[in-house]
Amino acid sequence: MCSNTTKKDIMATVKNGDTVKVHYNGKLLNGEQFDSSQGREPLEFTVGAGMMIKGFDAALPGMEVGDKKTINIPAADAYGEKDPAAIIEFPKEHVPADMKLEPGMQLTLSNQEGQPFPVVVKEVKDDIIVLDANHFLAGEELIFDIELVEIA
Repeated sequence: MCSNTTKKDIMATVKNGDTVKVHYNGKLLNGEQFDSSQGREPLEFTVGAGMMIKGFDAALPGMEVGDKKTINIPAADAYGEKDPAAIIEFPKEHVPADMKLEPGMQLTLSNQEGQPFPVVVKEVKDDIIVLDANHFLAGEELIFDIELVEIA
């Protein structure tokens, strides 16, 4: 008996090296949403190319278009643990006098190569400002709801 199965009948599954498009919602363990593709184009990236955090990348192989899944990514496979070396004490004298700094404020500093990097004001003391240069999601376990939209 002949099989009438065509390539379209066999669902493609994601493998490393595939370019995919996904919709996602990212949440913290407390349920607070920190990012989402809702209302935007799906996120496009190459699986296994290091474009995404490790845990997100690892969740895609084996998925088929239309598949949905929820994944928990420990901090180590997301943005890493908080690095105490990324807490910076910045001399207050280097801040413009008219700049009112408060804990929680986000600022952008430049490194020695002139590349910008974000920091958050943690504490304002008499002569120094304590800044945190960790990624804002460092130390956090992340939850993602993912829907595979396309395998290119």
